[in-house]
Amino acid sequence: MASDRCYYYYEDEDDADGDGEEEVEWLAMEADEDDVGLLEEDDLHLRLPDDRPADCWAITQESLPAAQQQDLSIVMNLLNIKQHHARTLLIHHRWKMHCVYDHLDRKGRDRMLSEACVVLPKNSMSAARSTSVTCNVCFEDFSMTDVSTMDCGHCFCNDCWTEHFFASINTGNKQIRCMEVKCKAICDEDIVRRLLSLKYPAASKRFDRLLLESYLEDNDSVKWCPSAPHCGRAIQVGTGEKYCEVACPCGVSFCFNCAGQVHSPCPCAIWEKWKAKGHGDSDSVKWILANTKSCPKCSKPIEKNGGCNLVHCKCGQCLCWLCGGPTGREHTWDSISGHSCNRYKEENGDKVDTSRQQMQRYTHYWDRYNIHACSYKVEQKDLGPAVEEQVKKLELNLTGPKMNWDGSWLAMAYQSLLASRQVLSRSYAFAYYMFGGGEVKTHPSERASLAVAQNLFEDRQEQLERHVEHLSKELATDLPGLPEEEIVLKKVEIANLAKIVQAICGQLYRCIQDELLPLLVQPMNIAGYQPDGPDKAKEFIRA
Repeated sequence: MASDRCYYYYEDEDDADGDGEEEVEWLAMEADEDDVGLLEEDDLHLRLPDDRPADCWAITQESLPAAQQQDLSIVMNLLNIKQHHARTLLIHHRWKMHCVYDHLDRKGRDRMLSEACVVLPKNSMSAARSTSVTCNVCFEDFSMTDVSTMDCGHCFCNDCWTEHFFASINTGNKQIRCMEVKCKAICDEDIVRRLLSLKYPAASKRFDRLLLESYLEDNDSVKWCPSAPHCGRAIQVGTGEKYCEVACPCGVSFCFNCAGQVHSPCPCAIWEKWKAKGHGDSDSVKWILANTKSCPKCSKPIEKNGGCNLVHCKCGQCLCWLCGGPTGREHTWDSISGHSCNRYKEENGDKVDTSRQQMQRYTHYWDRYNIHACSYKVEQKDLGPAVEEQVKKLELNLTGPKMNWDGSWLAMAYQSLLASRQVLSRSYAFAYYMFGGGEVKTHPSERASLAVAQNLFEDRQEQLERHVEHLSKELATDLPGLPEEEIVLKKVEIANLAKIVQAICGQLYRCIQDELLPLLVQPMNIAGYQPDGPDKAKEFIRA
C-alpha cells in the first residue's frame, strides 16, 4: 500500500524561548494512506484530562440522608409542599428530577400532584366544635386528642392508625395509604413516626430506614456497587445517563445499565450472550474442530478412535474420514469403492457443512477476542511496572529546558493502550453477533446498509489493531537508555500514537452507535467512549 508522510503535532506546556507562547513541535510519521485524514481537527486537540468534572457520586450509609434531602429540598421549594408530599412525588417518578420538571411544565402543579396520589390539606375555616369523634374502623367514640386526621381529611382513632401502620411496615410498605376505602392519599410521615414510637419503636426505626432505602431501591439513577465483599457504596449518575460505565472509589468498575463488568463497545444484551457462550463453548469448539468430522447427513460431530478411513455415523450414513464426504459401505483398508478425494475441489455453496462453518466462525472471533484480552493482562502485569520505572528514571536523569519530564505523558499513553486493548477485545464479541451470529436480528430491508456499515466497522477495527500494536511496541522501548534527542522524538511519537488510538476508538464507537445498532430489530445502546476509562465516582459531600 502506498505510503504518505503525515504530520501531527505535540504541544509542549513549557515556554522554552520566553516569548509567552507554548512551544509546538512537529513530528513526521510514516502512515498508510488509509490513515491520512484519520484525525479530525477536534481529535488533534484531544487531551487526556487528569480530572474530569464528576458526573457520578458515591453514596455511603452516612451520606445517604444528605443525598436524599438534597432532592427533597429542591422539590419542596419548587412546589411549596411538605417533605412527605415531595417524597411521594419523587418515588412516583422514580426520583427522576427531569420528569418532575417535565410534568410540571406540561400538566401543571395540581394535575401532576394528583396523578402521584399527593393530596394537599384543604384550608377549612370552619373548626369542628364537637368534643368527640366516632372511629369508622372500631366504631368507638374518642376525644379529639385521641384521633388523627390525614391531609385527605379522613379521621380515625390513634389505636387503629397505629395497627394499620405496623401491619403495613411489616409487609415492607414504605408508602402507607389512608385507611378510608378508595382513598389513595399517602399518610403523613410525622404522624406515622409519632404513633409508632409510642407502641412499636422498632417499627418506627424500620420505617425511617425504608424511607432512606427508597432513594436507592426506587431510583433509576442510583445502583449499588457490585463489589464483593460489598464496599457499602451506591453510585448515583446524572439524569439520562443510564448507558454509562462508572468506577466506584473502592476500585470496581461496572456498566451502570446491567451492573455487570465494563463491556463497551458491546451492548449489554450481546455481552450477556457472548459471556454465556464463552463459559461453555470455547474449549469444546476448539476440540471438536481439531478432533472430529461432521456427518454429511445429520451434521453431528464424529470422533474417530481407530480403524480405516470409512466411518459409520449412528444415523446410518457412511463418510470418508479424510475429506468428510458421503460414501457407500463397500471398501477395503486402503480405499473406498467409488470414492476418491486426493484432488482439491471447490466446495459448492449448498453442500457446505454449516455446523462446522459456524464453529469455525466462532473460533475466528473467539481467538481474536482472547488474544487481545490476554495481551491486556500481560501489559497490565509486566508493562505497567516497567513504565513506572521508566518514568522515575526520566524524571531523575533528564532535566532539559525544553522538556517537561513529569512523566505524565508516558503514564497516560500507557492507560490509553490498556483502554484501547479492551475496546479491541470486546469489538470481536460484538462483531460475532452483529455480522451473522444468528441470535441478533437486523431489519431485512437494511442488508445493503449493513454491508456498508460492516466494511466501515472492520476498517476501523483493523486500523485500531495496527496502531495499538505499534503503541505497545513503543512503550516497551527502553527510553532512559536512548540519547536525549531521540527521547524527545519518542515522546512526541508516543503522545501522538495515543491520540491516534483514542481517535480511532471514538470513531469505532460512533460507527456502532450511529451506523450499526439502528439496523437491529431489538433496540440497543452502548456507553459513550471515554478516553481515560469509566467515569470515576466521587464521594458525595453535602453542599
